[in-house]
Amino acid sequence: MAQTNILLESGTNELEIVEFFLDESLPSGAKYTGYYGVNVAKVLEIIRLPKVTEMPQTPHPCVMGTFNLRNKVVPLVDLCAWLGKEKYPSDADKVVVTEFNNIVNAFLVSGVNRIHRLSWERIDPPNRQVSVFSGESVTGVVRMEDRVLFILDMEKIIGDLNPSLALRELDEKTFVEERRELPDKDMVFRVLVADDSGTIRNMMVKSLERAGFEVTAAINGRDAWDALSRIKESAVAENKSLLEFMHVVISDIEMPAMDGHSLTKRIKEDPVLCQLPVILFSSLITESLRHKGIAVGADEQVSKPDMKILAEKARELAYNNLVAKQR
Repeated sequence: MAQTNILLESGTNELEIVEFFLDESLPSGAKYTGYYGVNVAKVLEIIRLPKVTEMPQTPHPCVMGTFNLRNKVVPLVDLCAWLGKEKYPSDADKVVVTEFNNIVNAFLVSGVNRIHRLSWERIDPPNRQVSVFSGESVTGVVRMEDRVLFILDMEKIIGDLNPSLALRELDEKTFVEERRELPDKDMVFRVLVADDSGTIRNMMVKSLERAGFEVTAAINGRDAWDALSRIKESAVAENKSLLEFMHVVISDIEMPAMDGHSLTKRIKEDPVLCQLPVILFSSLITESLRHKGIAVGADEQVSKPDMKILAEKARELAYNNLVAKQR
């Protein structure tokens, strides 16, 4: 897994997904197989079902317990149970061990098929019906020749099971003191936010507005690029500095149509837009994956769900960049 991930260069607008399946017991007793995917970048390894120790208290029946993996205690989640399905019995179950948001978790699945390398352009956002039926746990849909793969939002699953790990809105008082320390406390910075999750995007917009930013939101990297292109055209047409229209860009990494690495690379290669600082805000910001953001020119990388650090970094970059350009 690690080797295939290394071969995937940053900024190509591609990803690799591990395809796995869940066998569900239907009311008739028959078996139904559903196909799912998760970004290879989140997968540490795939193992056989280990010996599981039950926990005295669990937040949800889908949490089977914990197991020991090289002296690390890892919680195990039954994905079938989380999705409200009855798992078809099998002796060949597999466990997908993941790392995101700097946390290690494991998920019980019926089996693993293969790894697919795909363009983000092939991944469609889920329609409303799929979102509702999956408990808002599907982030993308991939149409194969003979089946459909649903890319699961593992972060949302873990965030729902453990709210302390979920993204939360920040209140305005969090930033009152910090804003007073600015040389010009009334200075307002404009930020473009790109995230394909409507829930997370709305939280980011509200939090950043409370931190004193004017926020423009985009639903993915392509939407963000189109918005930045329009801003650049306005700046050129009016013979004004780009920094009169926008000060900083914040982008998720995993997004349909165009991912955050590709967006960052495009921004940094554009002779006008390159002056904008870019922050990558993602669950994929880990020590082993940070080099991907560096390769495309990201100015900062912040791991979800740390909204406070994100706002502080955004303000710091925007202010320092504006001061530098005015000299």
